[in-house]
Amino acid sequence: MQKKIVLLGSGELGKEVVIALKRLGQYVIAVDNYANAPAMQVADAFEIIDMLDGTQLDAVIAKHQPDIIVPEVEAIRTERFYAYEEKGIQVVPSARAANYTMNRKLIRDLAAKELGLRTANYRYATNLNEFEAAVKTIGIPCVVKPLMSSSGKGQSVIREEAAIEKSWNYACSGSRGDLMEVIVEEFIPFESEITLLTVTQKNGPVLFAPPIGHRQERGDYQESWQPCNISSDDLNAAQEMAAKVTQALSGAGIWGVEFFLTNKGVYFSELSPRPHDTGMVTLAGTQNLNEFELHTRAILGLPIPTIDQLKSGVSAVILAQDSSTTTPVFTGLEAALKHEKSDVKLFGKPVTRPYRRMGVALVYDELNADINALRIKAKQIADLVKVNEA
Repeated sequence: MQKKIVLLGSGELGKEVVIALKRLGQYVIAVDNYANAPAMQVADAFEIIDMLDGTQLDAVIAKHQPDIIVPEVEAIRTERFYAYEEKGIQVVPSARAANYTMNRKLIRDLAAKELGLRTANYRYATNLNEFEAAVKTIGIPCVVKPLMSSSGKGQSVIREEAAIEKSWNYACSGSRGDLMEVIVEEFIPFESEITLLTVTQKNGPVLFAPPIGHRQERGDYQESWQPCNISSDDLNAAQEMAAKVTQALSGAGIWGVEFFLTNKGVYFSELSPRPHDTGMVTLAGTQNLNEFELHTRAILGLPIPTIDQLKSGVSAVILAQDSSTTTPVFTGLEAALKHEKSDVKLFGKPVTRPYRRMGVALVYDELNADINALRIKAKQIADLVKVNEA
């Protein structure tokens, strides 16, 4: 049952998706806007285009005539997906899901207004005057995000009036694509954040992976762990919300649904219709199927009998510190790999910039292991690996 699959976006998550697809005998064309992107290194073929250029996107689809299109990033001319679906091409999870989740405005309005999920209060702004008014309405402190961005780009917390204009400029500079609009959110004093990996199937029930705890800096994930502490009431509430929003968006695949855990219950935050960066902890063997294998089975319509947690695990990112246009080299791998029950994955990104994720350290132990101890160990291993210019 070999399918021809076009992967739109070829970063580290896409690379793992390609590996999972190839292990099931699929043919993959990796697409991105720069050469030698991680997923291109393991795919059957590749294309380099501006995915926000609808004409270029149409040309790639016409050239390869894929059975399935798998988006991996936000900056894509997603409105084209409806026409591809009408031609019989499967869009993952669906054209509707891809359009809604690539834009924080669409997904937040769906969650809060249409589905009635519990979210932070929010307002939108397309210019500085609207932004100042939104901040005044929501109140300080508040969280600011571009409507289209990833990996925390353009995100900030306003804690004083003097930071308002700076936050607006930062949000605009971090916006991906051509959408210059931001969302101002109520600051939720959460106790922790979780990702609930949710799998929707073509011919099977909605499945939930054990929830993943995570920590962010600069709006970007730094470490994640599985399992995480959560009450049964909060877990049931999160699963109910995740099932409701993924059903509304439709389609088969894995979703990374994010929640805030507070002393007042669970708040829906965001979701991604694809493997989630915090879910890289599943590469430590914490589950019987990692998130990329789950995504692959779901989009191909293959059975997923159960999702079983086998171990406790932690991931910690390996970051670049400087910018470089040459292929980076890594030192410290030998020291890092001396640790038992651990591993290091390097993503193969061809250039660096400050705080860019270049790899991940993984640790694991028995199911009831001390997560805090594993977090310390993972951070120590990640710190041993240094990213240097060639």
